[in-house]
Amino acid sequence: MTSSVVEGGQDEGKREPSDLITENMNLTAANLSLPRETFLKAAISLKDKVVEETWKLKEVVDPTVYTGLLGTAFTCLRSYQVTGSQKDLLLCTEIVDTCATFARASLRHVTFLCGRGGVYALGAVVANYMGDLQKRDLFLGLFIEVAKERALPVGPEEGGFGMSYDLLYGRAGFLWGALFVNKYIGEGAVPSDILMPIIDAVLAGGRAGASDIKDCPLMYRWHGTRYLGAANGLAGILHVLLHFPLPREDAEDVKGTLKYLMSKRFPHSGNYPSSEGNPRDKLVQWGHGATGMAITLSKAAQVFPSDRELRDAAIEAGEVVWKNGLVKKVGLADGVSGNAYAFLSLYRLTKESIYEERARSFSCFLCDNARALVVEEQALSGGNGYSLFHGLAGTACLWFDLLAPDNSRFPGYEL
Repeated sequence: MTSSVVEGGQDEGKREPSDLITENMNLTAANLSLPRETFLKAAISLKDKVVEETWKLKEVVDPTVYTGLLGTAFTCLRSYQVTGSQKDLLLCTEIVDTCATFARASLRHVTFLCGRGGVYALGAVVANYMGDLQKRDLFLGLFIEVAKERALPVGPEEGGFGMSYDLLYGRAGFLWGALFVNKYIGEGAVPSDILMPIIDAVLAGGRAGASDIKDCPLMYRWHGTRYLGAANGLAGILHVLLHFPLPREDAEDVKGTLKYLMSKRFPHSGNYPSSEGNPRDKLVQWGHGATGMAITLSKAAQVFPSDRELRDAAIEAGEVVWKNGLVKKVGLADGVSGNAYAFLSLYRLTKESIYEERARSFSCFLCDNARALVVEEQALSGGNGYSLFHGLAGTACLWFDLLAPDNSRFPGYEL
């Protein structure tokens, strides 16, 4: 499995902002006239190419959503949700079934993006769409079996620091899978009496981790480092917690931690450091930096609508993404596709057309350049050029989401 989005993964792909602000403006002016049908045709064509390059080889090296074959299934599901194509739904089912045969033996993590939780959650949802209630209940049972993993609800007072808390590999990533199941199958499909002890453990672990930090209610470490971003850090964990109806004290701790994060912005750029105390102002992507923060803060502004500071910080983070310009990678994790989703989040929050226009401008750039950039990256690093988070599958999802921006959702992060 490809390693997570760790610090430093984008440095070589970043371009100079001074050149790119003008380029972004030109994109906005020149390409917004593209009809929606253009994005639909591009999305379908790219989805078909992703399927050809990943599924038709019949080699399951990686069965995860993040960088593996299950990301192709997720893309087919998104295509079905937009187009109603039964062919895509059947294809999604076949891929999930294949991944399920590998999941128990090959995946030690329990999360949606990088573990068994994703296989079973997606399997249950797709079976529900198919009307196959027997298979739905089978996958749901497997997901709940994962929920009973002994380490998930263990708090720090019982020594519960063995399992991480992050979105990619830890408890927040499992909780996101449960939210996904409950959204598409129905509240209570994964019962709250299973989820609440896990949420309590996440909150307790965060309080223990923040015990030596002033004005920070919650903090977590991943491999010894206090990451702040969405993939392995604080923003991702908070984003998941924001989806649950927390008691007042817990909700205030989540809000207080968001305010602490906001206080860590670099004063000149407005960007966010990748980890606590890191002075490098280089990464503007979903995994680290302003992109993930814009999405998380947009959610926070909806949960705490009377707190204008959260909304303003979300908008400011979006401005950082825009001014930073176009990067050389295409994926959701660290590329143009992920950055475009920051604008879609802000569009849903504010209903201001400028954010849809900015998402479309980034998407127009991808229409012209995505495949060439992937070929270049593959030649340099081998990469995962057709995966959901590091390749073209994420771009296809973005183009599908542009057809109905009010319903857009960052794959595996927004609900």
